Formats: sequence, structure tokens, C-alpha cells
Amino acid sequence: MNLLTIILFFVYTFGLGYTACSITKTKPENLLERIFSYVGVGIGVFIVIGVILNLLHVPIDWKLFLLLSLIFPIYDFFKNKENIKEGLKAFKLNKSSIYLLIVLCLALFSFYMYHTGAFAYPYLEDDDPWEHARSVSYISTEKTAFEPDYAKTDLFRYIDPYPPGYEILMAVLYQTSDSINWTLKFFNALIISLSIILFYLFAKEFTKNKNKALIAAFVIAVIPCYLSHFIWVHSLIPLLFFVAFYCLEMSETDKRWSWLAGIIIAAIFVVSADQAIKFCLFFAVYFIVKWIMSKKLPLENIKAAVLGSIVSLSWWAIAFKEMIMERVGRIEFINPGLIPKEAGFFSKASSFISTYFNPYSGSATRPYTFEDFFIAKSANMINNPVGVGIMLSITAILSIVLILLFFKKYIAEKKSYAIIALGWLLLTFLMVNSATFNIPGLISFRTWMLFAIPIALLIAEGLTLLMLFAGSSKILKISIIAIFVLGAIFTSGVQKYELNTVMWPPGGAWTSMDEFQLYLWALNLPKETRISSFSGDQDNHLIGLDMWNCDWCPEYLEFRKDFINKTPSETHAFLKSSKYQYFILDPMSVNYFVEYFGNNTNTVISEKFQEYINANDKFSIAFQNNAGVVLRVL
Repeated sequence: MNLLTIILFFVYTFGLGYTACSITKTKPENLLERIFSYVGVGIGVFIVIGVILNLLHVPIDWKLFLLLSLIFPIYDFFKNKENIKEGLKAFKLNKSSIYLLIVLCLALFSFYMYHTGAFAYPYLEDDDPWEHARSVSYISTEKTAFEPDYAKTDLFRYIDPYPPGYEILMAVLYQTSDSINWTLKFFNALIISLSIILFYLFAKEFTKNKNKALIAAFVIAVIPCYLSHFIWVHSLIPLLFFVAFYCLEMSETDKRWSWLAGIIIAAIFVVSADQAIKFCLFFAVYFIVKWIMSKKLPLENIKAAVLGSIVSLSWWAIAFKEMIMERVGRIEFINPGLIPKEAGFFSKASSFISTYFNPYSGSATRPYTFEDFFIAKSANMINNPVGVGIMLSITAILSIVLILLFFKKYIAEKKSYAIIALGWLLLTFLMVNSATFNIPGLISFRTWMLFAIPIALLIAEGLTLLMLFAGSSKILKISIIAIFVLGAIFTSGVQKYELNTVMWPPGGAWTSMDEFQLYLWALNLPKETRISSFSGDQDNHLIGLDMWNCDWCPEYLEFRKDFINKTPSETHAFLKSSKYQYFILDPMSVNYFVEYFGNNTNTVISEKFQEYINANDKFSIAFQNNAGVVLRVL
């Protein structure tokens, strides 16, 4: 099933990308570039289609996506069979293809690194991925990204009103996989690795130079702050950034690409709210510099931005007010106790914005020092690592100096890419250092991944300028490149590899390692075994371990709400009727005892545990440790 899902991923994305490019009559000349651009565009189209289907209450089902991805390619194949065959025969391994194959090798090595690290342990790391597993399981099962009508509170952290693009993609993939754990780990690593190839395609069009694009792709692959294998929506953001700007660059010579750019922009807007704002800032720098240097209003850019904004309303027109009024407390960078429930819309909106723009917004945001940038470390943040590395930092500084020295030449020759890259560098540097400079941060620690983009582009430009000083000496040029590559690998790449291939912790939601081991025991059971804990917070861990738990079902929610007062007989009857095979009793599953019994909590918990253990005609002990017990439902 997993092999089928991998094949289907490329069928979905290539087919939808092929369809979108064929309808708009846009395609790159190089065959390999065409293939990867179809996949990149297809990912964005997939997300937008998913959100629109959800808006129309059409079931989000893999068979429908397969049909949509195959209709036009099959039609076009039979209609233009001879043209397609001639195109394949005409393929030649030219310089462009060789460069792209080199970048493909970089991406494959990155995938090996991310895949090795992700599967170094059987669980999901930290806390966010467990929540994603729960949301993905819900969408995959219920075939909708809207929360159920009976939910009086926000059941899912990463859908409704959180934009559901990433979850929809993963949910459709999970529908043909036998493991949600594998699906999240594998495709998260694959998406990050594909982004390196798509960055190369963007950089090639942006700089109009294959050599610069190759250097930039190498930097993105080795720089520590460009993504880890951490599972969250932000893994998808850079890939969509690159595809969007690739399409915008292509629209300069073929206006039809602006339609595709608009679709990708819409996809960005329905994947992440805070990163969408950062894209708008990236877009603003890009737009203004292009406008000033060309002395011509970039109308195609405006068209793409307007189209993307309108299409994204398929989600935001419904979600925005609900996000502010009802579920703002679930947004992770908002303090749940900060905004009174009785506050009005404008009061809540004001609090939302002021908190979001707080210099310290974000769970891992902090003031960064020179060492954080200059010295890459193997011991790093796992969600978004920090750091550039010694060689890359030195080269980046040198590159900035060289570009400024040649600044007038760039203006005279209307080479806007270096100016745009400088603008992006200033923008991301300020956002990353919001806590240092006490300025609006837009969740600054999540900007590190975007900070890597201008660094890579500027280093590529700086090394090219440095080659001018080498004159015609090939030995000197090769020596400069060799020193740079080896230095970057040993002062950045090695540290990135070590971070991404070591064991990562399972998160901070566990009360103890004994409790973690209690849940990890479930891996001894067949996948999709029905198992419950009534903990709320821990039920998503069971889902992430490939067990089945419908903790969004109304009857489950109702029973869990008053579980503290249930007898073993009542619990057994409910579990049996719902076809649950196992039941976990641990501190989290009885955490309401604190509220009910205060200082007598431990005594009552012990008595409650014993009450269930003694009900040996209804439950038997499957596994037990200091944290609790796994009971088999008889």
C-alpha cells in the first residue's frame, strides 16, 4: 500500500500540474524541468482543489483526485500521441539536464538524510506532529476539513479555522496507506527534498544563470536553518514560495504563467496564515524592485496576486470571523487567557493582531546572538533549526560587500535579482531578530527557513563575482569553489546531517517516560487496533502510533466528558459497543481528578485503577508499569 501511495502522489501532482499547464498553454522547454515544474505546480493545484471541494461539501476522497489528475493527461495522450512520442525522442542530455540531475542528487541525499532521521524512532517527535496525525485522521475518515457541527469547542488545532491545505494533502495520501505514521514522515521528508529542485528552477529563472542556480541549490541543501524533518505545515511553505516566484518569473516572457502563479499564491494562503503574510512581504519587495527598475507596472504580478487572494477566499471568507470570535484561543501564539470570552469582535481582533505582532511571538522565539548565526550546531531546535555556519556566513558577508561594490552596475543593467535578494535578506534578518530589536516579529523563529533563501541567492551571486578576480585561471577558480564547497559541508552540512539523523524526543505532553512507554506498547498491536484512553490530549498519540481512536465522534466526546463518574461496567459497555479492544488508564486519562478531589487525587486515582483491575470479568491486564495499565476489553 505504501508503494501505491508514493506512485499516486506523483500521479496526482504531475497529472494536475500537467493539466493546469496545458490549459494555460504554458510549459518549460527542457523535458526534465517540465516534469518537475508539473509536480510543483500540481502540489499547489491539489491543495486549492481540496479546499474548493471542501467548500462545496464534496467528499475529499483519493479516487476523485485520481480522476481529476488523469482525465486531461489521458485525453491529451490519445489526441497528441505522436507529438508526445516525438518530444520524448527529441530529449537530449544537454547542460541544463546535467545541472538538473546534479540538483536531483542533492535532493535525493537530502531525502536520505530526512528519511533516516524521521524513521530512526517509531513515534512522532515533539508535540505538533501528533496533532497533525489527529487532524489528518479526521479528514481522511470523515472526508471533510470542516469541524463537526456538534463541536462546541475547537476540536482540531490545525484545521477549521486554521487553513487546512497541508492536512488535506496528507489526508488524501493516508487514504491509500496503511500507516498515518509512515505517511506523515515519508511525505514530509519528500516535500522538503523536492523543494530543493524547485528552488533550483526558480533560481535559474530569477538569475538567468544555471551556474548561480546550482550554487544556490547547494547552499539551500546544506544550510542548517533551512528546515529539518519536523512534521508541520511549514515544511510545505518554501516549496510553494519557489513555485510561485518561478511562475512569476516565467510570466515576464509568457503572461499565461501569471494564472498559475495566482493558483500557487492561493495555495500558500490556505496552508499557513502567518507564512502567507510573510509571502506578501516577499512579494512586495519583489514587486516594488521590479517596478522601479523596469519603470513599468508589473501587471501580471498584480493579476496573480488578485487571483490568489480571491481563490483563497474559498477558505478565509468562512474561517476569518470564526477564527477571531470563537477559536482564537487555539492559535498557538495566542495566550488562551489573554482575551475574555465575552469580548466583542473588534476587541478580539485587536488583541489577536497585537499578540501576533509581538516581538516575542512564537513558542521558540528568543533574542539571537552572533554565535547563533555564525556557528552551526548539531544540538539545535528541531522544529526550525537556527544557524548558517562559518563558511556560509563568511561567504554571505563577502557576497554582500561585492554586490554593493557593483551596485551601480546592477542598476544600469537592470539586474533586479540581486537587489531583490538584498531586500529579502534585510526583511528576513529583521523578522528573525524581532526579539533583539523589539520590533514586530510575525513569529520570528519560523522565519529562519525563509532567511536561508536570500542567503543562498546572494552567495551564488557573490561567488560568481569572486570568479572575476580569478581572471582566466581555471585552477584558481576550481580552488575557490572547492574550498567553498568543502568548508560549507564541514561547517554547516555535517551539523545539519547530525541534527536530522539523531533520535528526537517524543514531546512535552507526556507526564513521564513511563507513561510514554505505556503508550508505545501499542506498537505490539496490529495497525488500526481500536484503543482508547479517554485522555483527550493522549488520544492523538494513539492515532500517531497507527491505532484507531475516534476521539471526535459525538458519543465518544460525551462519554469522555463524564468518564470520572463512570463505573467499570459502564465503561466496558461503552467500549464494547464501540468495538474498542483496549483501554489505557494513566494519569492523563484521569486528570480531572485534580479538579474533583484536590489533595486526595493520588489516593483516588489509585483506588480507581484498582477498581478497573479488579473487574477481571470485563478487563484483563495486557501491560502495566509505574505510570498505568493497558487493559484488554473482554
